[in-house]
Amino acid sequence: MIDAPHLLIAWHSRTGGSEALARAAAEGAASAKLVAADEVTPEGLQAAGGYLFVGPENLAALSGAMKEMFDRCYYPCLGRLEGRPYATIICAGSDGENAQRQLDRIATGWRLKRVADPVIVNTAAQTPEAILAPKTIAPDRLAEARDLGAALAEGLAAGIF
Repeated sequence: MIDAPHLLIAWHSRTGGSEALARAAAEGAASAKLVAADEVTPEGLQAAGGYLFVGPENLAALSGAMKEMFDRCYYPCLGRLEGRPYATIICAGSDGENAQRQLDRIATGWRLKRVADPVIVNTAAQTPEAILAPKTIAPDRLAEARDLGAALAEGLAAGIF
């Protein structure tokens, strides 16, 4: 049962890019709960009205911490989240499509409903040094994340989703 129609923003970041995007989304969604992937629980997922999953693509897949969150929570939540809205932000060095596909397949298993187009932020990090360096996200992409967070929270509060 949903305790309140709040938005859960689950995130993981290794170099700061995904964290900056998740925090920007939370700024836009005043009622959102911002929770690091390693602190997300099945109970927290079940208590939320909708989800924004924010994470990096690492080696052409979801980051291990995001995948581990889904591994831990998948079966305890199976059959309990159907129809709830979700959206995604992937921070990638060049592509992000595979991590996005992987996340969508998990969401399909939970029978979540995508309510916004996928957002992939490309940092163009291609060398080992650039890949490992702290990321700075462009202001327009942070604004996009803020707007997405606001839209999701407002849609939940209004009962649109």
